[in-house]
Amino acid sequence: MAASTLRAMARRMSTFAVYIHWPFCAAKCPYCDFNSHVRHEGWDEARFIEAYLAEMAHMRALTGPQTVHSIFFGGGTPSLMKPATTAALIDAVGKHWSIEPGAEITLEANPGSVEAERFAGFKAAGVNRVSLGVQSLRDAELKKLGRIHSAAEAKAAVEIARKTFDRFSFDLIYARPGQGIADWRAELGEALAMAGDHLSLYQLTIEPETPFEALYKLGKLKVPDDDLARDLYGLTQEMTAAAGLPSYEISNHARSGQESRHNLVYWRYGAYAGIGPGAHGRIVIDGVRHGTTTERHPERWRDAVLRDGHGMTSKLALTTEEQADEMLLMGLRLGEGVDLNRLAAVNGTMPAAQTIDGLIAHGLLRRIGNARIAATDDGRLVLNALIAELSGALVATAR
Repeated sequence: MAASTLRAMARRMSTFAVYIHWPFCAAKCPYCDFNSHVRHEGWDEARFIEAYLAEMAHMRALTGPQTVHSIFFGGGTPSLMKPATTAALIDAVGKHWSIEPGAEITLEANPGSVEAERFAGFKAAGVNRVSLGVQSLRDAELKKLGRIHSAAEAKAAVEIARKTFDRFSFDLIYARPGQGIADWRAELGEALAMAGDHLSLYQLTIEPETPFEALYKLGKLKVPDDDLARDLYGLTQEMTAAAGLPSYEISNHARSGQESRHNLVYWRYGAYAGIGPGAHGRIVIDGVRHGTTTERHPERWRDAVLRDGHGMTSKLALTTEEQADEMLLMGLRLGEGVDLNRLAAVNGTMPAAQTIDGLIAHGLLRRIGNARIAATDDGRLVLNALIAELSGALVATAR
């Protein structure tokens, strides 16, 4: 593809965000495959700040000047960091790039690490949205999930978030072992009564190399079968829509205008810098989109950054085919779907009309206007297969 075409495509994907990964947790949950680490002896926060600032400077050299649409502190448990650390990192983002007025700045928190004073400190640092990892409103279920907070602590944390920030969200996990329709209906109803304008609801998945996978393989952990999982998903869509929080993405629900702006950057295939241990990024360098990854181990990442100026383990130019696959993978998670004209701009292809029509006939896909396709609720349940079908049917478009 010509360099001029690549530069034009990059401009269309110009929304830019910054993701900062804080890798430390108070405890490791048995279902979690995120890059999170427990350090009972603590960590040298000053040294880690030094490393974050250095890697941020390196990333700025790669991306050039940008306007930051959103900042997201993910983890791990970012609420374990000092508010002063958060302030220093936000200030550094503003030093290296321009932060858009009113930009969304989100920090993930676990209920056990939430105190009103700390939340006030994070707000003073510049955070304007929090996302709480509640996961369940039932003490017995929290224990099964390996969570170290109680349902009462979770509810108290939600109230602190409500009083401190204009925007907040919390997560729940459903389709848990032994969970039935009536159980989830009651728990979700309670959650909706507590919710603000955004709620994240994830079906439990058994991730590779987690304690839950080991139990599952031994037959000691049984999750709902496909039919029950489908019914739980359907109930989730029904109840959230009735409460005014319809899904805008497979697992995320919000009132109109209250969607997570940062996550929309991912799903709409914008650009974002990933900073910190194990962070991934998608940045545009000289008009070409690159994927970046960093060293996952926190101390090895820190030492590499302080030695080399960054902790990157890869920085690869993405082929147009890889970009098309990623755009389908991310965009079909959204209710708004994928813009086929934008897909064509990436690599000069789009799925064959016959394939699209066939998937529509099977109730897995729908058209939105003349240029967008979106997965139906049934399509979302088999999303990987749906994306594979569309990716395998890409045909050249007229130039």
